[in-house]
Amino acid sequence: MKQRLLGKTPEELKQIALEAGLPAFAGKQMAQWLYTRRARTLQEMTNLSKAGRETLSQNWEVGMAFPLDVQTSADGTRKYLFPVEGKPSDAVEAVMIPDQDRKTLCVSSQAGCKMGCKFCMTGRQGFHGNLDAADILNQFFAIDEADGLTNAVFMGMGEPLDNWEQVKKVIDILTAPWGLAWSPKRITLSTIGVLPNLKRFLDESRCHLAVSLHNPFPEERLEMMPVQKAWPLEEVIRLIRQYDFTGQRRVSFEYTVFDGWNNTKRHADALLRLLSGLECRVNLIRFHQIPDFPYGAASLPQMEAFRDRLSRGGLTATIRASRGEDIFAACGLLAGKHMQL
Repeated sequence: MKQRLLGKTPEELKQIALEAGLPAFAGKQMAQWLYTRRARTLQEMTNLSKAGRETLSQNWEVGMAFPLDVQTSADGTRKYLFPVEGKPSDAVEAVMIPDQDRKTLCVSSQAGCKMGCKFCMTGRQGFHGNLDAADILNQFFAIDEADGLTNAVFMGMGEPLDNWEQVKKVIDILTAPWGLAWSPKRITLSTIGVLPNLKRFLDESRCHLAVSLHNPFPEERLEMMPVQKAWPLEEVIRLIRQYDFTGQRRVSFEYTVFDGWNNTKRHADALLRLLSGLECRVNLIRFHQIPDFPYGAASLPQMEAFRDRLSRGGLTATIRASRGEDIFAACGLLAGKHMQL
C-alpha cells in the first residue's frame, strides 16, 4: 500500500523529496501543490521533474479518498461518509453546515470514541481507532464545498484531545502560511475535558474551545459521562480559568438539555456558580432522541426558561439551532456505518 503525502509538513516532504532523488526545495513545492493548489495526483505537480514524480509514485500518492456516501438535509446541511485508510470496516462522518455566507465543517478525529457518553451515538459504538492527519484533512479536501469552507469545528466523531498529536498537526496545516493560512479564530475544538492534552491545546494553539459540560453536579454528570471520574469538571474549569478569554479567543460550554435531568432551577443556579466570573458562553443544545435512553428532550419553552435564568444571572446563554436532524447529522447522532438508526 502506498503512503500518503496529504498531512505531511514541508519538513517531512523535504525528506521524502531527498529520498526520491529530488532537491530539498521540492518539499516546499509539494506542500504548495497539496495545500494551495489542492493537487489530487502526483502527475499534477508539474514543476517536479518527470523522473522524480515517477520515483515518488512507486511508494507515495497524494492520498485523497472520496466520500462513500453523501446525504443532504432539507435545511441544506450535508453529511459525508468517508472510508478510513487501511480499515475497510471503519467509516467516519463529516458534516458541512451552511449558514448565510458561512460554510462550517464539523470534523471527525476518531473512528468511534472511548469516552462513552451515554447520550451520544458515537460513544455507544465504542472506539475503533484514531484518524491520522491525512484522514482528517481529507474531510476538508474531498467534499464538494472544499473551496468555500469558512470555519471548522472539531465536534464530529471522537474526542479530539484523545488524538491530539494528529489533530494538532491538522490545525498547524490549516493555519500555517504554507498551508491553508486560516486564522485560528475560524477553528473551534470541542472536548469533554481531557486534562493533560487540554493544557497542551490551550498552550499550543489559539483556536476557540468548547467544553461538553451537560450537568454542573459531579455525581449527576458521572451518570452520563464516565470521563467525569478521570477528569472532574471542577479541575477542567480550574485549568480554563488560568487562561485569558477576554480577547479574540473564546471559550463556550455545550449543554444538552434533557427533560427532568439537567434543566431545573437547581441546575441553572449551580451552573451560574460554577462559571461565575469566567468570560464565556453557554450553548444550549436540543437533545436528539436515541434508542434505549431514559430521558427525552426538553421542550422549547423549557429551554427558553433555562436560558433566561442563566441570562438573568449574568451568563451569556443561547439556544443552538439544530441542523441536519433528518439525515442524522445533528449533535450526538453521528455513527458512521457501524450503527444506523
